[in-house]
Amino acid sequence: MRHFAGLLVGLVVTAAVLGGGGWAVRHALDVAAATTLDEKTLWISLGSMAAVGLVVGLVVAGHISPLATFVPSMVLLAWTVVYALDVNRALSFIPSGQSMNQIVLEAGEGARTLLTSGVYALLGVALFIPVLMPSRWSRQQDDYDDEYESSRQGGYY
Repeated sequence: MRHFAGLLVGLVVTAAVLGGGGWAVRHALDVAAATTLDEKTLWISLGSMAAVGLVVGLVVAGHISPLATFVPSMVLLAWTVVYALDVNRALSFIPSGQSMNQIVLEAGEGARTLLTSGVYALLGVALFIPVLMPSRWSRQQDDYDDEYESSRQGGYY
């Protein structure tokens, strides 16, 4: 059950990195390119980046199933490999078109920036490192289980 929960958390982290991170980068770059400083947009984009960083940091540092970091790392690394092999195919995965929601289009533009600059490769490798730790795959022992098993009191047997 722990690994199923880790799979679900991994899907949420993937959505946060691709959607939230892409949207935040798009708006931060707009603020940087503007001649007048829009502090509200800047603070919102920086706050979104901090929230995505917090989610990624909690998943990397926490003792949850390694699938929580494996899923987003494989998505990011696979997309980077596709980009390295075939740029047009990798960029075709980014949502575009008139029928799309504006927020999704903005997140896609930011994701394009993160993909082409190599940030997704960097983040994918960082998310893959916890998967290599053997202690992440084993189940934590409860303190109550240890006390119950190690008691030397006389039993029924």
